[in-house]
Amino acid sequence: MSLFFQQLINGLAWGGIYALIAIGYTMVYGIMQLINFAHGDVFMAGAFAGYVIAQLLPDKSSLPSVILVFLSAMLFSTFLGILIERLGYRSLWKKNAPRLSLLIVAVAISLLLENVGLMIFGAAPRSFPSIIPSRSFSLGSISFTNIQVIVILSSLVLMVALQLIVMRTKMGRAMRAVAEDSEMSALLGIPRERILSFTFALGSALAGVAGVMVAIYTPQINPLMGILPGLKAFVSAVLGGIGSIPGAMLGGFVLGEAETLVSAYISSSYRDLLAFLILIFVLLFLPSGLLGKGVAEKL
Repeated sequence: MSLFFQQLINGLAWGGIYALIAIGYTMVYGIMQLINFAHGDVFMAGAFAGYVIAQLLPDKSSLPSVILVFLSAMLFSTFLGILIERLGYRSLWKKNAPRLSLLIVAVAISLLLENVGLMIFGAAPRSFPSIIPSRSFSLGSISFTNIQVIVILSSLVLMVALQLIVMRTKMGRAMRAVAEDSEMSALLGIPRERILSFTFALGSALAGVAGVMVAIYTPQINPLMGILPGLKAFVSAVLGGIGSIPGAMLGGFVLGEAETLVSAYISSSYRDLLAFLILIFVLLFLPSGLLGKGVAEKL
């Protein structure tokens, strides 16, 4: 039983990271009906932005340094997300381009970011500076680290903050209106382009934070580190119900827990396979996800 609770704690940490990345997928899909496959590489870029800043700091483990690393990752990821939206998606979206065109652009941007990262930093993994020294604690037979606690609590705080932004602010109401009916919202005077940029900025900022969390937790980074977490976050979004922010949160935690339990009780070799088995199962038997709503399409 102690092994079970131990794995629950491990799963919460990874689930929080998946949820933060999945939120970006689901918000962009809600606005554009697009799966932004470049989002995993924004997560990678956030990790490297934090890495560069951490290398420059003389006192890496002080509280101001830790805050500066996280803020730098958020700001750089936000800028990158807005840049991707402006240069890659906006003109096609305004012209009502086919979804296949948007998907091709998303894949092209993803490959571009990965190759730029490889040119700048090389393919070899890099050790992330120890900005938060790891300390272990025990609660009975269950052990955990301060980094796990920080990752879990930070993820929950950011998700609550995002939910408040979406549900209680003017921009949040505008986002929900555009997601509900893009054409009608434009007729009502809602600036769709500004809302789209805000959505990309918000999702990218969360991905940047998740990138630094993984960098601290692992603690290694490389330019291809966004591929697998990005795909798993996409699975989390689909599992929770693509387009649903609470669904993305729930899907991330469910996937994180499922992965750690499979690793503990079956084999770690099946950890990555599980995400794609879940994706196939959801698409076949639960296409609207756990919290998503089925939508009838006109023929």
